[in-house]
Amino acid sequence: METINIPDFTLHFRAPGSRPADSIQYAIGHCTHGAILVARSTQGICAIFLGDDAPELRNQLREAFPRIELVEAAQSMRNDLERIVHYVDRRVTAAPIDLDIGGTPFQQRVWSALCHIPAGRTLSYTQLAQSLGLPKSVRAVASACAANTLAIVVPCHRIVRSDGSITGYRWGPERKRDLLRREQM
Repeated sequence: METINIPDFTLHFRAPGSRPADSIQYAIGHCTHGAILVARSTQGICAIFLGDDAPELRNQLREAFPRIELVEAAQSMRNDLERIVHYVDRRVTAAPIDLDIGGTPFQQRVWSALCHIPAGRTLSYTQLAQSLGLPKSVRAVASACAANTLAIVVPCHRIVRSDGSITGYRWGPERKRDLLRREQM
C-alpha cells in the first residue's frame, strides 16, 4: 500500500483490485451541498458521497462497494461525519484525515494529481493528462474522475473541459459549479 501525505489528508492507496477489508461503516448527514454520506473501512475514509437524500446516498455506496457488508453506524461514525462535514463546509481540518483509496494505478495517479490542484484553480482534462506525461489519455483521465468515491477531498470538481465549461461531474454540474464558486471566494 502506497501512502501519500498532503496537508489535510493521508492517502492510503490500496493495491490495485483490492477491496476494503471486512465491512464498511457509514453515516449520513447534511452539509452546505445537501445530503452527505461518509463511509469508513479499517484503513480510513473510503467514500464521501453527495446527494439529495439518504436512499440515493445508500445506492451510491452499494454501487461502489457491491460485495462488502455495509453497516449504518450513525453513533460510532459521528466524529468522522463531523470532521468531513467541517472540511466540506470550511476546507479546514484539525488534524490530517486518513483516506482509504482503491482504484487502478492510473486512477490513483490521477486522484493524487487532483489533490495537488490548489483550491479555486481548475485544469482541463487535457492539461491534467499532459501533467501526467500522458497527453493522449484525456478520456482515461475523465473516467478516473468519474470513478472517484471521495467527493471534494479528491477534488475532481476542479477539472473542466478545455473551453472552461463545466461537465462530467459525478455529483452533477450544478454541484460542481457551486463548489468552484465557493472555492473562488
